[in-house]
Amino acid sequence: MINDWLFIGLIVIIAPLIPLAATVIPDIIGPRKPSKLKSETYECGMETVGETWIQYKVQYYIFTLIFLIFDVEIVFLYPWAVAFNQLTLFGVLEGILFILILVAGLVYAWRKGALEWF
Repeated sequence: MINDWLFIGLIVIIAPLIPLAATVIPDIIGPRKPSKLKSETYECGMETVGETWIQYKVQYYIFTLIFLIFDVEIVFLYPWAVAFNQLTLFGVLEGILFILILVAGLVYAWRKGALEWF
């Protein structure tokens, strides 16, 4: 019993050290040769013309987030579809309920105009 908790304690202690080491070690052993050219903003190798900060419509971000949400939900449907023949009636009804919730979310986003690109 103690060994299980010891393992969890070690993970809790070591886990934050890995990203910390990944950020600190390159600063310590990495080469340092600063120059004016290295300090400049790099943007596809060409000098920018005009204002570089422009505002995008928030609609593009909402459209992307909705796409990502439904794309990730397909990952949850895949195992359900693979095991469909072995599922009980309860499992099938849960999958159908999940799909209906997704459809309700899609209809809601559609009615709110979140899927309009322009």
